[in-house]
Amino acid sequence: MNKVDSRNVCILCENPSLENDRETLIVKREKSCFAMLNLYPYSTGHLMIAPYAHISSIEDVDTSTLLEMMLLAKSCIGALREAFRPDGFNLGMNIERVAGAGIADHIHLHIVPRWAGDSNFMTVCADTRVLPLDLDEVWQRLKDALERQDSD
Repeated sequence: MNKVDSRNVCILCENPSLENDRETLIVKREKSCFAMLNLYPYSTGHLMIAPYAHISSIEDVDTSTLLEMMLLAKSCIGALREAFRPDGFNLGMNIERVAGAGIADHIHLHIVPRWAGDSNFMTVCADTRVLPLDLDEVWQRLKDALERQDSD
């Protein structure tokens, strides 16, 4: 679940503490932040980068954590390019519920891979997303690509 769950637990706080990266969809951990697949992706490889600290506003994030988040985004974009060959990316934060934040009290940066022609009638008319791969395969491909980057 990629929201506060029925126990009122923030999954961006809980998932890293569980230390089961495959099950929690975490593809990369850094010192102050991590990257995980979105359980309800807009496209294949949709990632979220979040600090470990439960922080609700970008103004409250220290500079070193912000830098690490952007460097992790750079690394994840490289891995996404290698693993899935997208034509482009959307990057962004939805800060506060009124802006569309599903997890309003823990900031996170979305990385959404995009392909030419990826908007289709299923999303527009049926509010349904069509994804060619399951999350487990996406997780493995990204994990492998990130590990290859680290070894270079």
